Amino acid sequence: MQQDRWIINVPVATLWTNPEAPREVDQPGITNPVDLPVWLNRLSYQTRLDLCEKNLVQSQLLYGEEVIVLEEKQDWLQVIVPTQPSKKDSRGYPGWIPACQAQLKPNAEQVKGKAVVSRKLASLYDEQQAFLLELSYLTELPLLEATDSHAKVLLPDATPGYLNKSDVKIVRAGEVVAKGNGTDIVRTGEAFLDLEYLWGGMSAYGYDCSGFSYNMYKANGYQIPRDASDQAALGGEEIAFDQLLPGDLLFFAYEEGKGTLHHVGMYYGDGKMIHSPTTGKSIEITTLAGTVYEKELCGARRYWQETEGAQ
Repeated sequence: MQQDRWIINVPVATLWTNPEAPREVDQPGITNPVDLPVWLNRLSYQTRLDLCEKNLVQSQLLYGEEVIVLEEKQDWLQVIVPTQPSKKDSRGYPGWIPACQAQLKPNAEQVKGKAVVSRKLASLYDEQQAFLLELSYLTELPLLEATDSHAKVLLPDATPGYLNKSDVKIVRAGEVVAKGNGTDIVRTGEAFLDLEYLWGGMSAYGYDCSGFSYNMYKANGYQIPRDASDQAALGGEEIAFDQLLPGDLLFFAYEEGKGTLHHVGMYYGDGKMIHSPTTGKSIEITTLAGTVYEKELCGARRYWQETEGAQ
């Protein structure tokens, strides 16, 4: 089974540090069907915080996202996530997922492109138009056919599913999609203001700081590293603080910028940033001057490219 390509078959699968990491409170998040709202509502501030402080969770994956399976251990799979670059493994982000939340990738010979969820949440239906699942923003599924009203997609179990065309962006096979500029990236992020922070979060149910920047860049055509420390070191162009433009990544470190890097936000313009702060808080736009962020600012990088109309 080693190196087999599998895909996620639940709306959001959490990538755990090891099979022993989930607690009793996490059970709704490791089953199939998964129930993200119930799981997140059950988490107290402390049990949310422990996802980070006790190193329980690494990242998350969306429905239809591909993983490389390295090992099966009881009811768990050790996987690599190729779409999430990381210094932890040159092939992608490593971790463990429940075996019930993934299956072998189906044959997709008739694919005509992909349908990408463009709303925070979108309903997926079967051929009888019965509701199946609620899918997160940026979920990508192989496109079988598009009509004026619906996108017919290939599901992980190789059956067809349907999404309202108004809920997705259709990308035809071979189509070159224009990339957004920095202003586009922060405008994308504005749609998630007030969404509660979630350590490891990579969906419209909650983002962590680097998951937020990763996904807002992804929505505009860029793949950047998954973690803040990698985003600061593994790509992009270093930017002086007096040359900042909207969409540039801002990095923050303990000990007034001289210690360990611990946070990333996106420059919003006018001395502000948009970011997902920390457990117990929500995505916000905040002024840097006079705050701990001003003291801890330690670097900035630009991954986006100038496009027509960039400011």
